[in-house]
Amino acid sequence: MTETIREHVTATFILMSLLAIGGVSGGAWAAPQQAPEQGFAWKDGAEVYNKVCALCHETSVGPTIRGRSLDPTYIQLIVRHGSRAMPAFRASEIDDQSLEQLAEYVSKSAAGK
Repeated sequence: MTETIREHVTATFILMSLLAIGGVSGGAWAAPQQAPEQGFAWKDGAEVYNKVCALCHETSVGPTIRGRSLDPTYIQLIVRHGSRAMPAFRASEIDDQSLEQLAEYVSKSAAGK
């Protein structure tokens, strides 16, 4: 019985030590709580389209997307996750607000304008 108590105490000590180490190291590696400062910001959806999307979608590399009344939510999904040959664009490349503006711009734009 003494051996069982000793094993229990040892196991408890090891577990508590691991939890304490995890708590300390977790705090050291935790992300800062404040939002990062805004760096580059796109002016509007037209700017994003002209400087990023048009490189493929206005040169017949990618399909024509303006003038098709595509759903803005669909556009946002494809831009964020990619599709076939189209790469995904991270929030660090096109922030969420600019992505919404881009989706509205593409959705409402006439072809070739």
